[in-house]
Amino acid sequence: MEWLIPLLVGLGVGIVVGALGAGGGILSVPILIYVLGQDPHNATAESLVIVGVTAAVSLIQRALKNPQQIRWGEGISFAAIGVIGTVAGSLLNPLVPQAWLLTTFAALLLAVGLLMLRKARQTRHREAAEATRVSQPDEPVVDHPEPDTTHATGPQPGLRGLLSDPRQLVVLVAAASVTGFLTGFFGVGGGFAVVPALTLALGFSMRHATGTSLLVMVITTAVALLARIGQPVEINWLLVGLFTLGSMVGGLLGGPLAQRARPSTLTIVFGGLLFTVAVWTGVQTWLLG
Repeated sequence: MEWLIPLLVGLGVGIVVGALGAGGGILSVPILIYVLGQDPHNATAESLVIVGVTAAVSLIQRALKNPQQIRWGEGISFAAIGVIGTVAGSLLNPLVPQAWLLTTFAALLLAVGLLMLRKARQTRHREAAEATRVSQPDEPVVDHPEPDTTHATGPQPGLRGLLSDPRQLVVLVAAASVTGFLTGFFGVGGGFAVVPALTLALGFSMRHATGTSLLVMVITTAVALLARIGQPVEINWLLVGLFTLGSMVGGLLGGPLAQRARPSTLTIVFGGLLFTVAVWTGVQTWLLG
């Protein structure tokens, strides 16, 4: 029955990812270490396989169903910019002591958790404002959705538009490099950083950003794995395969949850989950050894 545990925990991670649209790698690493008993350095490599395969399946599904939501040129360019950071993170990973690797990972969890809770508060305010607007009978109600853009009338500059705005180009390069480093060093997909970067630097809508981020994750995880060739890393392929299978099934189950629950509620739950995992990681690393 040992095969059942990675399948079930993968299913749980997939449900969370399917409901929230992010967080696969950032949850799989601590689960691989503390639930499935993997060495931290091996766990980061195994997480790359899980995240990469899951993102590839989601990318194919998105490309077949909504191909217009994937900006192939910008996604490939973003990943290419971050290659140096990805390789650097992959080479640095085995050189860092286990305790410090886990400590910095816990710090990353706390940082992302703060960002998610901040986002949840902003989303809750928008939901309240929307509810108030709808409840006013004298106000006209628009019977069609708003344009799918980051700003209702904002630009969608793409890569060419960056040439006329060096500040946005700097933001893009920095975001791509940091995302690449996080992917290589921690074994996370970096979707939590890619999506904001695409929306802020390239003016993408959320749908374009989430679709294109899948392409970025496929490329960066592949590069990170290639950079680990020759390193003393062992991947438990049976465990990874079962975890990945459960994650993909869970993603299909978690999708409908996003349609039923309020976005702010889902984001609050995710932020709280990250804080819990961060504290658990810190306690396990420094107090329990």
